[in-house]
Amino acid sequence: MSTVEQTPASPHGEAAPSPPLVSVVIPCLNEEMNIERCVRSALAALESSNLEGEVIVVDNGSEDRSAELAAAAGARVIHESRRGYGSAYLAGFAAARGAYIVMADADLTYDFAEIPRFVEHLRSGAQLVIGDRMDNIKPGAMPWLHRYIGNPLLTGFLNLLFRTGVRDAHCGMRALRSDVLDTLDLRTTGMEFASEMVIRAAKEHLKIAEVGIEYHPRGGESKLSSFRDGWRHLRFLLVHSPTHLFIIPGVVLAGLGAVIVALVGGGLAFFGRAWGVHALIGGALLMIVGTQVVALGLCAHAYGTYFMGSKDPWFDKMRARFRLEHGLLLGGILAIAGVVMGAIILASWIAHGFGSLAYERLAVVAASLIIVGIQIFFSSFLLSILGLRWTGRDNAR
Repeated sequence: MSTVEQTPASPHGEAAPSPPLVSVVIPCLNEEMNIERCVRSALAALESSNLEGEVIVVDNGSEDRSAELAAAAGARVIHESRRGYGSAYLAGFAAARGAYIVMADADLTYDFAEIPRFVEHLRSGAQLVIGDRMDNIKPGAMPWLHRYIGNPLLTGFLNLLFRTGVRDAHCGMRALRSDVLDTLDLRTTGMEFASEMVIRAAKEHLKIAEVGIEYHPRGGESKLSSFRDGWRHLRFLLVHSPTHLFIIPGVVLAGLGAVIVALVGGGLAFFGRAWGVHALIGGALLMIVGTQVVALGLCAHAYGTYFMGSKDPWFDKMRARFRLEHGLLLGGILAIAGVVMGAIILASWIAHGFGSLAYERLAVVAASLIIVGIQIFFSSFLLSILGLRWTGRDNAR
């Protein structure tokens, strides 16, 4: 839970105007070496540019004098006991009173004198402003692993999945309008909070601007874990893109498997040779697994749409065009086709006195069709169950 420590909102001890134009939010965990300088720099930037504002320091369970020093420097201190980069910012956003919110770390890597530039972009119509460090990284400020591998790969992957166009998706100095917080609906509590903000802004088609800034060596000990936090970012990107995580791989697997089953099951030669029952089994496996992966992807899309407020034009079009009955019909046709093939095989087997089974390929095809048909049939019901939330909302209207 978050608590507020009543501290002066200005270095002169005067009551802060209500509401201020700008709230500078700084997460803090054991930053007694840097926090006082950060707060004073932020207040100086606001004063020099005639911006009415406040500085909020979110103490995230510090074991040193960070909170005390921040309060003495003129910040309003929020105590957030739940550890995490995202947790600290969520508490800070909830306490912020400004129309504009500026975010920056408490490690001296960012220059608070840049605050007016961020605010100017917001005043010009941007809804989210992100710093771009990549052309102005000071010597020793960023490890080569982050500069040349981690950040470019994660940012590139994020842009590939969500088409944000952002050059430095993990820059910690940002600004946003407070009135877009409900739209963003931010929830993550860890370092992936930075990715969540960009992804949600892109999905909601917010106007995003970038500002070139300098990145300085940090003061004190870094709390970033390269591989752990990098994996959390990557995991978050995949989880929020069911199309790339499930649908595309599933369609490729199912399509490749269906082609193999059709060719081998039909006794056709390809790649210059004839293929036996083992290739047919492999193709059937690909088709079955691919179908299941696609079904999981559709359910993930449905959950995101109905329960998390996600928006995906492709899924919305599919949802409007197809109904439960379409899936039941397709699954039923495939399953019945497999059962008919199985009945033919059984009749032939009985007619030949229960001897050796002579239709191995047909048996594999029949079993595959039955399994895929059942998958589609019951996955359609699951999608319909997930959609009951949406249907009930529409009926309430």
